[in-house]
Amino acid sequence: MRVISYNLRKHAAAHELEELVEARGANVLCLQEADTAAMPQHISGLTLARATSQNRLGLALYYRENMFQLQDVVTLELKKSLHDIVLKPAHERVLAARLRDIDAGRDVIIASFHAAPLTALNSLRRHQIRTALAELQKMGEGVPILMVGDYNYPVFKERLSERVRRAGYDLTLSDSRTYTRYRFFKGHYDFATSVGLDIEKVTTLPQGASDHLPILITATYKQGHEEFRSASNPSHDEEYVAEDGPATG
Repeated sequence: MRVISYNLRKHAAAHELEELVEARGANVLCLQEADTAAMPQHISGLTLARATSQNRLGLALYYRENMFQLQDVVTLELKKSLHDIVLKPAHERVLAARLRDIDAGRDVIIASFHAAPLTALNSLRRHQIRTALAELQKMGEGVPILMVGDYNYPVFKERLSERVRRAGYDLTLSDSRTYTRYRFFKGHYDFATSVGLDIEKVTTLPQGASDHLPILITATYKQGHEEFRSASNPSHDEEYVAEDGPATG
């Protein structure tokens, strides 16, 4: 399967989507910072599963109907940062669809994720990631999961990857940086978390009108994947003092 994730920067890059999907042969499209009221029902053969509704700018997810059948779709609110509480930019930070792969004869859960902004602590984003993955698992015991999007995690990604692995998931960065707006914070912001899937590659695509570059995730079902059980389910994750701090991680 081929999944594109793209933060549209307040919908500024929405006009690029038709050509992007067509050129890259995407089967699923996961969007962040989309003007949800303005999203069309179809984009280059992909059908809208759902767009979030509580804020003008939010998440949207599209899928190819001749490849997948939509089984379920959910939106999730996550623990809020101070920025969220004061300015209320986004209530719903996860949009997930359970899709039936027609040819493979199996289900897969694909989610668009948008973490708290850089003003929040890495500890909050870790909490959001952990909660999101736990909730996605409830959509289907043992069903492969792919969560893609804007993780807003510019530093200490290696430690994040270790935590994700301890929880039974894989975290995969793209082949080059995905964020360019601020010189100090350039780097990998958009990536993928998965279980039950082999991520063949995550490719950073050319930059358009957004400060985020789109990424293309190419994945296959993991051979011999059995019922998934979280390797660890701590009530809270350990904190490294050096990891936390606004913007710098």
